[in-house]
Amino acid sequence: MKNQLTTLLAVCLSFALAAQSYQPAPENLEARKWFQDAKFGMFVHWGTYCVLGDGEWVMNNQHIDKETYQKLPAFFNPTEFDPKEWVSMVKAAGMQYITITSKHHDGFAMFDSKQTDWDIVDRTPYKKDVLKMLADECHKQGIKLFFYHSHLDWYQDNYYPRGRTGEYSGRPDSGDWYKYLDFMDAQLTELLTNYGPIAGIWFDGWWDKKDADWRLQKTYSLIHKLQPQCLIGNNHHQAPKDGEDFQMFEKDLPGRNTTGFSGESEIGQLPLETCETMNNSWGFNLQDHRYKSTKALIQYLVKAAGNNANFLLNVGPMPNGKIQPEFVKTLGEMGKWMEKYGETIYGTRGGPMSQKPWGVSTRKGNATYIHVLEPDGPAVLIAEITGKIKSVKVFGTNETLKFRQDEFGLTIELPKKMDEVDTVLVVE
Repeated sequence: MKNQLTTLLAVCLSFALAAQSYQPAPENLEARKWFQDAKFGMFVHWGTYCVLGDGEWVMNNQHIDKETYQKLPAFFNPTEFDPKEWVSMVKAAGMQYITITSKHHDGFAMFDSKQTDWDIVDRTPYKKDVLKMLADECHKQGIKLFFYHSHLDWYQDNYYPRGRTGEYSGRPDSGDWYKYLDFMDAQLTELLTNYGPIAGIWFDGWWDKKDADWRLQKTYSLIHKLQPQCLIGNNHHQAPKDGEDFQMFEKDLPGRNTTGFSGESEIGQLPLETCETMNNSWGFNLQDHRYKSTKALIQYLVKAAGNNANFLLNVGPMPNGKIQPEFVKTLGEMGKWMEKYGETIYGTRGGPMSQKPWGVSTRKGNATYIHVLEPDGPAVLIAEITGKIKSVKVFGTNETLKFRQDEFGLTIELPKKMDEVDTVLVVE
């Protein structure tokens, strides 16, 4: 019986090892730490769809067939695109990296792809590779660059059998699925060969065909072979899969599912990231005036850090290449806040206190930062902090606060003057 049990355990272990065969390179592990320290990045949804001003799903949502949609690039001429202006704005906002759409679900490549002429260089009057221009500027200014690349493709005929979306594209009811995957890997090879060091690939669209053979391991191995430090994340709304280096949550904090995207997204052991929009759209939407306040976005950033996650905040540039002035204004205000409070965000990890209705905590070294976002009384009680406390002060002013420790935890009397966005307390 003992021998049988030993054999069974050995078999189970071998299956577990086979399922988790990816061993990240030292450069990758170093990149993961940088990623966790960075905390704040800019998401960019930009493509030929912006011409219609109705978001990045316009081809699907307006039931536009492929033949008609091919007319769009002729109107896409972003002559006012200034990569230096973009990257400088990112730095001023306190962001550490950019994640931009290299290809969204409409299949249009925002780079000079040799695999297809369905790209910005071959199909638009602009005829320039905006990703190359942006990559060069990011490298120059020290900002890391990630590429969002869609697994899903409404344009390529070989994306067949088709999934849950793109049914109005007018494509033939035939195609070679593995030729499509070869095409996708060839485009990824271009992105990881011609644009210098790339910090990561941000996949999306796997959910369109959950049961398909996506050859994830082959694609992931290709990426890590070309650039070992390159981090891989996949917005598949599930637990992390072997070969991935970070886990993202769409419009939700880790472990939450208020938007319905994260039903199967149990939190794994990888670095975490949450992404959100500045209004209610990813791609440029002319009629979307539901702008989130600077206060709300700063508090989301703080909550993300308190949940041990990065915050990837999205902008959808306009067809002329400029970023909406409403977004620029808010990012500038967030940058001023980060200049003052960045120490309590950058390089931190989630603190000992779980998220409360009134706030979160972050930690770095011997310091624990209590972020009081929405106080509900003159004091806060923190049951999770049990070690002996030397002092509690207000970050920025160094005001010393009264506190007591008892069997219920740590009770801190709040200062009379509270910051309307975030009063940060330093517990040592």
